[in-house]
Amino acid sequence: MRYKFLLMIIILTSKSFAQKFEMIKRYKVNYSIATQNQEKLIALRSFANNNQKYLLLVNPNSLETKIDFANKYALSSLEYSNVLAIFKNTAYVKSLEAALEKDLQLQNAGIDHAIPNEKGITLTIDLCPSHKGLDRIIFQSVFDEFKKIEQPAPIAVSVSGKWMLKHQDDLNWLKSLVDKKELNITWVNHSYNHEVNSLPLAENFLLAPGTNLDIEVLENEKLMLKNGLTPSVFFRFPGLVSDKSIVEKIEAYGLIPIGSDAWLAKGQQPNAGSIVLIHGNGNEEIGVKDFIQLLKAKQADVITKQWLLFDLRQGLEKEFE
Repeated sequence: MRYKFLLMIIILTSKSFAQKFEMIKRYKVNYSIATQNQEKLIALRSFANNNQKYLLLVNPNSLETKIDFANKYALSSLEYSNVLAIFKNTAYVKSLEAALEKDLQLQNAGIDHAIPNEKGITLTIDLCPSHKGLDRIIFQSVFDEFKKIEQPAPIAVSVSGKWMLKHQDDLNWLKSLVDKKELNITWVNHSYNHEVNSLPLAENFLLAPGTNLDIEVLENEKLMLKNGLTPSVFFRFPGLVSDKSIVEKIEAYGLIPIGSDAWLAKGQQPNAGSIVLIHGNGNEEIGVKDFIQLLKAKQADVITKQWLLFDLRQGLEKEFE
């Protein structure tokens, strides 16, 4: 009887972080080294929920993130500059540095190519605010095509706050694919409001006057957590638009900007290791159509494992190992 009771506690504990954090308070950027059993993780955020203190942690080598109880770790507070110095040889810091090398570009700053020597792509799907429903055919096609050789198939989904607020059913459907191990989704921060205006790019999207980055970054992470999503260490700029200053500010949140060298709707063709971009929010019929055609064209290569989908985290880990 005692064994069953202990087993139940273990099961409940293991499920606790798939939960929705409905009562988040004091959510803030809070860097520290979090040590447990000789393993050193980087704490990026701290917050309270139902009188418990939690951390958002990243493994600096694998780029995997997780939520855990703060009291399970010995914590040593850090400044962001200390993180860069102490963990300089890890995939996490090397990825941050690589993203900074392209910070002068007005469009497509950040890492746009993940695994140059591999046969396949990293698929990223953006969910910007939209009145239209999710293009579920993209996700179903990925699962159908790869289920025999690569399950769950890895993809990255960039979610904006205003998309999540208006598309609960679609979000729950995506989460069900993860629960059924049909897809392995890396959840990427795509800003809370994703504002777009009629001004030139240098004054548009996150570069628009009056933009509050704490809202765009941290409120979106809070909304992700409230919906049961674990934020990754990746950030995709709305419109892929940024400047040097805002790239540096995003990285100061501990986030790695991710671009794309193959935005299908713009006619950009993927190469080996490309980070492919399509929009799955109902507003990019051309990109969706092109991706379905790409899958069909690569069908034989998929079967022989000559064309695979790569996890964004594992790709960068391999690139900077």
